[in-house]
Amino acid sequence: MTEKTALITGANKGIGFEIAKQLAARGYSVWIGARDPGRGEQAAAALRADGAEARFVELDVTDTESVTRAAATVAKDTDRLDVLVNNAGISREFNIAPSNLDIAVMEEIYDTNVFGPARVTHAFLPLVRKAPAGRIVMMSSGLGSLADQADPAGPYFAINLLAYNSSKAALNGMTICFAKELAGTSIKINAADPGFTATDMNAHRGTRSIPEGAQIAVHLATLPADGPTGGFFNDAGPVRW
Repeated sequence: MTEKTALITGANKGIGFEIAKQLAARGYSVWIGARDPGRGEQAAAALRADGAEARFVELDVTDTESVTRAAATVAKDTDRLDVLVNNAGISREFNIAPSNLDIAVMEEIYDTNVFGPARVTHAFLPLVRKAPAGRIVMMSSGLGSLADQADPAGPYFAINLLAYNSSKAALNGMTICFAKELAGTSIKINAADPGFTATDMNAHRGTRSIPEGAQIAVHLATLPADGPTGGFFNDAGPVRW
C-alpha cells in the first residue's frame, strides 16, 4: 500500500468536508466519518465525483460502540491511518450566561467536543501508529485560548460561553497529554484554530470562508518530519494557550 489514508470526523459538511476535499486533492484516500449514513454517503459521493478516493464510515463520536465499529471497519480496508482529524464539534449555548446554562447542555457539548475526540483517538491510534509518520489534528478554536479569554484586549474576550469555550480549552489540554505520550515517535499531534469561519454552528456569521477555515487543519495534517507537535496553531502561527 503506497497511498496515504485520512479519516475526518464530522466530515459530511462544513469545515470537516472541506478538510477531506483538500486532503483528497493532495492524493489522500479519505474516510468521511459521520453519524448520518445518508449525509455521509452523499458527501463521499460528491468527493468521488470530483475524482477523489473517498468512503463513508458511520461514526458517532458520542457512542463508544459506534467509534469501535468504525475503527474496525477502517482496519479491514487499510493497514494504517496516516491522518486522523478530530473535527466533530457542537455548540448549544449562544447568548446564554454561564450561570444560566443547563448542565445537561454542558454535558452534551463535552460529550462531543472532549470525550468524543478522546474516544476516537483511543480507537484509531493503533492504526495511526502503523503509519510511517502519523498526524493527528484536534479541531479546536480561538475560544479555547485561556490567555485570550482572560485578556480584555483579546479578540474573544466578549464571547463568554461556559461549555464551548471550556470544552475547547480541555481539548487543547488533551492535545498536550497525547503529545507527551507520543514524544519520541514519528506521530505529531496538534490543535488547530480555524478562526471565525462561516458555518452552520454560527449561522454562517463567520468572517472566514470554509476553505480558509480548513487550511490550518490540512497544514497540520501534512506536516513534514521537522514540524511541531503538541502545539496550538492558526494560519498566522502559534496561538496563546
